Amino acid sequence: MNKYRWQASALVLVSFMLGCNEFMVVGVISDIAQSLKVTVASAGYLVTIFAIVYAISTPIITLFANRFDRYQTLMVLMGLFLIGNTVSGFATTYTWFLISRLLTAAVAGTIESLITLFANDLAPRHKRAILISWIAAGFSIASVIGLPIGTAVSTATSWHVAFHLISGLSLLTCIALAFILPRHLPKAPSSNLKGQLVLLTDRRVGLGALLILFSAAALYAYYTYIRPLLTTGLGFSTTALNWLLLALGIMSILGNRLSGTIAQRHGLTTLPRFYLVDIVLLLLLPLAMTTKLTGMLVFLILALIISVVNSPIQIHFLDVAEADYPQAILLASSLNAIFFNIGISLGSATAAGVLAHGGLMRLGDGAALFAGLALLTVLVLNHVMRQNSQQRP
Repeated sequence: MNKYRWQASALVLVSFMLGCNEFMVVGVISDIAQSLKVTVASAGYLVTIFAIVYAISTPIITLFANRFDRYQTLMVLMGLFLIGNTVSGFATTYTWFLISRLLTAAVAGTIESLITLFANDLAPRHKRAILISWIAAGFSIASVIGLPIGTAVSTATSWHVAFHLISGLSLLTCIALAFILPRHLPKAPSSNLKGQLVLLTDRRVGLGALLILFSAAALYAYYTYIRPLLTTGLGFSTTALNWLLLALGIMSILGNRLSGTIAQRHGLTTLPRFYLVDIVLLLLLPLAMTTKLTGMLVFLILALIISVVNSPIQIHFLDVAEADYPQAILLASSLNAIFFNIGISLGSATAAGVLAHGGLMRLGDGAALFAGLALLTVLVLNHVMRQNSQQRP
């Protein structure tokens, strides 16, 4: 049990590292824009580009990686990630920073899917949902600890130093994985490309992918510009920003723990009520932002519930694959990451468009639209799951 705890901690550390790298741009977006001599909107598109590359490269690398030893593949990808992030830290032009972000985006998704698969195999069955929720929480912990520290370091010194800190963390993570993870786990049944891609033809998987996409788009349709929302929109000072991001991160961690509990007990069936609350809050956002108190309260509640889908949908993908498509389980473990980042690209691009044409206070409208699409999707998915359970002997 003690060894399992160390292994679980190492997997969560990986997700924390990935989260620091991905979210750091959001926290220091204004500093990056000023340093690289581009507009804030142009710097914001770095989030979109990162997500697009992440979403495109992850299935390709994952399908290819299925042929190789899981441990060795993870360590090679971790090495490439370290190189990419280090280049980010030394970048002095927009072009070099973009290239480095493309490299880290290309490998991050497969790293995430591999650690999810390690979690699925290492955790006792009754603890699987909780460990997967903690891995998801690693990204939120990055928001609580990594993003505010990165923002503070950027403000005090330079955003380059913030990325150097992530490189140091990445190196420590590689060392931890080398000592703690098992070298040999049972491999999935060998299969050609077609045998793996058949997973995507299942309606339960397709609807789940859409659900993740719309959920991520709903989040990033406003969160991409959370810093100007809190400072320009609500009037908080730059000094207060770090504490506000800390509070939002804590709520996000609690949201991931809630997500794990829901996955363990009720699965997807309770999600519609959360999306209804999301829609109402997002539509009321312009009104809520008339005061600091109500505006911040809405952002805190959204941070708690807007990503509650994460663990139930990850368990859903793994269960479908284990039951009907065991040869495609690595691909199944990557679907959450793939479609979440497609959703990020869609949401952040929508946010940039709304910001340019409707202004900061209208960001909630686009987010509410995506939350509504997510609500419709989860209702259909639950209907399909009921039909499927009735048809099985």
